[in-house]
Amino acid sequence: MSDVWSRKIQIRNIPPHLQWEVLDGLLAQYGTVENVEQVNTDTETAVVNVTYATKEEAKVAIEKLTGHQFEDYSFKVSYIMDMDAAPQHDFPLRMLVPTQFVGAIIGKEGLTIKNVTKQTQSKVDIHRKENAGAAEKPITIHSTPEGCSSACRMLLDIMQKEANETKTTEDIPLKILAHNSLVGRLIGKEGRNLKKIEEETGTKITISSLQDLTIYNPERTITVKGSLEACCKAEVEIMKKLREAYENDIAAINQQANLIPGLNLSALGIFSSGLPVLPPAAGPHGAVPPVAPAGYNPFLSHSSHLSGLYGVPPASAIPHQHSAPEQEVVYLFIPTQAVGALIGKKGQHIKQLAHFAGASIKIAPAESPDVTERMVIITGTPEAQFKAQGRIFGKLKEENFFSAKEEVKLETHIKVPSTAAGRVIGKGGKTVNELQNLTSAEVIVPRDQTPDENDEVFVKISGHFFASQTAQRKIREIIQQVKQQEQKHQQGAAVVPHHSK
Repeated sequence: MSDVWSRKIQIRNIPPHLQWEVLDGLLAQYGTVENVEQVNTDTETAVVNVTYATKEEAKVAIEKLTGHQFEDYSFKVSYIMDMDAAPQHDFPLRMLVPTQFVGAIIGKEGLTIKNVTKQTQSKVDIHRKENAGAAEKPITIHSTPEGCSSACRMLLDIMQKEANETKTTEDIPLKILAHNSLVGRLIGKEGRNLKKIEEETGTKITISSLQDLTIYNPERTITVKGSLEACCKAEVEIMKKLREAYENDIAAINQQANLIPGLNLSALGIFSSGLPVLPPAAGPHGAVPPVAPAGYNPFLSHSSHLSGLYGVPPASAIPHQHSAPEQEVVYLFIPTQAVGALIGKKGQHIKQLAHFAGASIKIAPAESPDVTERMVIITGTPEAQFKAQGRIFGKLKEENFFSAKEEVKLETHIKVPSTAAGRVIGKGGKTVNELQNLTSAEVIVPRDQTPDENDEVFVKISGHFFASQTAQRKIREIIQQVKQQEQKHQQGAAVVPHHSK
């Protein structure tokens, strides 16, 4: 039983008239009960979720309570997922191996790879058909951290033996593929994490250049050189750091999903962190990790799922909508020196980005030669905004316009009807203060603004990506409420003459 299924159990088929005191007494026999909650169901019997202090106590409770007879009722008990426990998401190990060794890894009639999967309890995908003619092929290993490490050791061993037999003298380096969004945290401030791993394992570690990345290929290659033993030790430490970064990003995405009602996260191709989220249909063999957002699997094969992973989501990923979602305009301010990187050679990057996000992205002309910031005008649906802004924040981090120590923080302006500006501020600034506390973004509604020709004024939002997004969504919600109230008021006014006849 993995840690995911740990301290929480569910008891079903409880007599509806059973008193809580009796149930509490029964549960307390097997350990310290931290929480008991009744689950609303359509069944005639009661269902409760119970959290014990330790998973050992939960295990004993399951054994003792399963089939427990109470009058004519027999308890049914099972583990339930403990979201508070450290979730073991399926975070695969991605290796890059020389194409000439793929045959040896598979073995005669696939026996070698079958042996690896059996011994290490892993699922090993060899992406043979990818990048025809390429010198290296990716291999994805799905297992526990220990299973991934065991499979990695066996594969390195197979390749080394094959190299010895074919008189290839040099050592085979270990190459790990990792999403760029996770690599910065592996490197650490001023490269400290990487240096520590090198010193502790006696290896030399290099990471492929940012220049090799495109919006369609967000993985970097981590090359580890050293003895087989040293490479295996380094793999454990590297993957530990990458998993930590991945878990943190999952937590941020889950929090974002809760904070932004109505935002369809599964249809988004990418987040500021670069983490893609896919609907289950797009996952290989329909495999969906138990705790990750639906269909979350950032490491599918490069080509077959490419459009859904890192580009525009496939049509199947976006639910059918009867009315097109409303277009929003956002004004994002970026450092002047970052404009070239955002546009790319001959405008290629900004074109790719607009296509990928499904948004219009334009850079406003500089008002004077010495301006330190330039305005990017983004027009699109909420989801397009999320994707476009996320990639721009990510790009500025990738291109080192912000140091490794700082989080990318940008200023964003959105226009709101002047009638709604007061509601955004709230009585005595109450709403705007709550907004700032909730989102950790700075929200300013400048006073004494003259409304424009559409009777709109600016709201300024400053913060990191998730904070800015949440503030934007919350402000749009307020605008929507004001509009609905105005419509009701107008409809009410229109009805009055009809009754006075």
